[in-house]
Amino acid sequence: MSARVLAAMAAILLALGVGLGAMAAHALKSRLAPDMMLIFETGARYHIYHALGLFLLAVFIDRGVALQGAAWCLIVGIGLFSGSLYILALSGVRKLGIVTPFGGVAFMGGWVWAAVQLWRSK
Repeated sequence: MSARVLAAMAAILLALGVGLGAMAAHALKSRLAPDMMLIFETGARYHIYHALGLFLLAVFIDRGVALQGAAWCLIVGIGLFSGSLYILALSGVRKLGIVTPFGGVAFMGGWVWAAVQLWRSK
């Protein structure tokens, strides 16, 4: 994946994260129980953090550092971690929470991958 494509994906994920966060703050505030609202907000927060991280990885990829694997880990992490929290909060099906840790592991794996690749780069 090229740096340009990754930066564009990061920008789209950031726009989606902002939109979902705004939806939670305005449209869902009166519809979700406080505990479900916190779950949704956690998903949105980690979504934004890691989409910003993707944007940063794109900068390093553009400079020749092999971080595509780390980027894919963050993308998968956003889908699994944040996505499962969004669905859990909206549906109330707590069994979906079993997926969330896999997203967290993907996030950690992506950042460890990035650390190793950045350490090895010139």
